[in-house]
Amino acid sequence: MTERNALSSSLNRVEISRSALRHNFNLCRARAGGARIMPMVKADGYGHGMIECARIFAAEGADAFGVAEACEGRVLREAGIEEPVFVLVGLMPETIPEILHYRLTPVVVDGLQLTDLSRNAVEMDLEVGVHVKTDVGMGRQGCLPEEVAGLVRQITDLPGVRLGGIMAHFPMADDVDSDNTMEVFGRFQQVVAGVEGMLPEDCCLNIANSGGLLHFGFTILNMARPGIALYGCYPEGKNHQGREGEQRLQLAMRFSTRVIQVRTVPAGTGLGYGQTFVTSRQSRLAVLPVGYKDGYLRRLAGRAAVLIHGQRAPVVGRISMNLTIVDVTDVVGEIRRGDEAVLMGSQGDDLISADEVAAWMDTISYEVLCLFGNLNARYYIS
Repeated sequence: MTERNALSSSLNRVEISRSALRHNFNLCRARAGGARIMPMVKADGYGHGMIECARIFAAEGADAFGVAEACEGRVLREAGIEEPVFVLVGLMPETIPEILHYRLTPVVVDGLQLTDLSRNAVEMDLEVGVHVKTDVGMGRQGCLPEEVAGLVRQITDLPGVRLGGIMAHFPMADDVDSDNTMEVFGRFQQVVAGVEGMLPEDCCLNIANSGGLLHFGFTILNMARPGIALYGCYPEGKNHQGREGEQRLQLAMRFSTRVIQVRTVPAGTGLGYGQTFVTSRQSRLAVLPVGYKDGYLRRLAGRAAVLIHGQRAPVVGRISMNLTIVDVTDVVGEIRRGDEAVLMGSQGDDLISADEVAAWMDTISYEVLCLFGNLNARYYIS
């Protein structure tokens, strides 16, 4: 199956492994014990394709899905996804009709739009479950702990809406040595205890993201919300210290291209815009049809390497919009036009991980996956 038909003839190719996605989901489900699992498929499945990922996770037993905006929820519903879909960024007046029509679950951070939501739900003869998001340490979005009780009362008193759950988010669950996660979880427990008598029996309490799920299992409560772990990366990145015998996540994305030209140039040759790299010896170069418009950013120049014939070849000279140069002088074997070059993923016995690319980019694996997956043709493999 191929996505982005307009790009299907591109030499740049992102492969998504269905088996890796299944493996990662089931690893997360095992860690969650009997708790529900809500895969995060926002940002087009972190670059892996929201619809296909949701279908795979649904077939494996996902209980709900998390998206950022209502329009993403609409896409999932139109693709046949029936599980609850949580809209995480908040409620706006213009999104209410879409939320109700497509039976989405809004996450509310204040009471500003609840009256409108209630009125519209009653007019449509619906009852919509809402989840309250409280800020107990993230500092980004959500109602303050002292505001939760008032918001719960407002929801309880309004027709057409009901309280489905209370949630929060960890800001530092990727740091297993920090006390922050314990402190944030403690504040969340205090919030819940303060409104316990007001909560319905089926109220879903959830705060555990990938870091909480993998490293702080006691925070899982009723439901876990894994994101990056589903796609094969650890939230702490290359610093992950696996336990002996631990089942590992599998990188689900592989990004490759093809060599379009092989050249030999003399010592003293300046390469690319600005001539920022000058060869110190006679060099054999491979030109790749990939650049920053494909998410292969300029800052990778002089830092990154690609795999050709299972061997590493450094990126030299500035990366252009559509072209990148790699030095294959030390690669054993004859390099020919059409040979595969792997920018991220495995070839032979070597692997360039998303975390390694992220380190070269001065960013995190999340951004790498979104860039590569959302800017290139995707192919699903089994």
